[in-house]
Amino acid sequence: MFVIRKIFYIARRECGILAHNPIYLFCMIGGPLIVILFFTSLMDNGQPTDMPCGIVDLDNTSTTRAMTRKLDAFEMTKVTAYYNSVDEAREAIQRGDIYAFLYFPKGTTDKILANRQPTISFYYNGVVMLAGNMMYKDLTTVTTLGSAAVGAAKLSALGKTPVEIKAFLQPVSVNLHMIGNPWANYNVYLSTIMIPGILFLFYFLITAYSIGTELKFNRAHEWMRMADNNIFVAIAGKTIPQFMVFFTVFMCFSWYIYGYLGFPHPGGIGKIVLLALLTVLAAQGFGIFAFGLMPSLRMSMSICSLWGVVGFSAAGATYPVFAMDSMIEAIAQLIPLRHYYMIYQICIFNGYPLSDAWPNIAALIIFAALPLLTLWNVKKAMLNYVYIP
Repeated sequence: MFVIRKIFYIARRECGILAHNPIYLFCMIGGPLIVILFFTSLMDNGQPTDMPCGIVDLDNTSTTRAMTRKLDAFEMTKVTAYYNSVDEAREAIQRGDIYAFLYFPKGTTDKILANRQPTISFYYNGVVMLAGNMMYKDLTTVTTLGSAAVGAAKLSALGKTPVEIKAFLQPVSVNLHMIGNPWANYNVYLSTIMIPGILFLFYFLITAYSIGTELKFNRAHEWMRMADNNIFVAIAGKTIPQFMVFFTVFMCFSWYIYGYLGFPHPGGIGKIVLLALLTVLAAQGFGIFAFGLMPSLRMSMSICSLWGVVGFSAAGATYPVFAMDSMIEAIAQLIPLRHYYMIYQICIFNGYPLSDAWPNIAALIIFAALPLLTLWNVKKAMLNYVYIP
């Protein structure tokens, strides 16, 4: 009871510090809420639509005009301009006016009807990867549909039945299924990793900052005196109020994306709560460890910033970790966000049991326990070090 009372007094002191410092209020509540609303509303439509496309139609026949109308009818592509030459269209791509253009050379229709394999070219901007890939898919589809329509008309004139025409034009029927995210919703794909990555960064920094400011503002001796120089009691009292705020905000984020926005989560609510708990504990553990490793406000926050930012690249959400260099693949295992993403992907998104992600769960538990390696250094810093600006 004596220890619990001391933890309570330190926690009450910490609540006063949090309430009177705008940095804490912004980084623990305001900033995360802004990030959550910004990213989820940024990709609210799931996929970009009506991306600008140009047409260079030197043939100008009913067949090429029909293909242009089909392209314009696609949800993701909108024909916004017509150009007289490939050079004009290329300059428009370079200016950023369009993302792609379709080129029909003169004589395209005549060659189609004469079975002489005309060349229909399309050019797309590969610098903007998402827009380029999506428009590539639409351009490929419309050229395939155009040639199929002409072929169907010729076969029909020869007296072929619709079944025979379909079998000739598409001898193999593809039955395609997108698992987990059948809408190809980029909000589901990116918000579930970008937002937790930024929350990790906030948690790292605030944890290290809250310990470092005890030295900066000459409160370290008072803090340790309240804990009877017991660093475990001191850290517990300081981090419990932060944990409660962090965990509440993370659960609000989880409710918002899974409950309100309806992101797929066949794993169930229990795994979501467990992942939120492990995430917050791992983030706080790493923040304490970073300060203990470098008992300096500036250096510890630099370590936390570096680890938080590297996590976006090493998590494996945008580029698979197994395809990276072996050294980078090894470093990725030292990033908490990597293990968060693996647990989310395996257990929540795909609904597999927790046992399938036990190495990643163990890794987050280890991150939460890292302060045990450096708490003695934190105590030494609080009792002996003098803050130097």
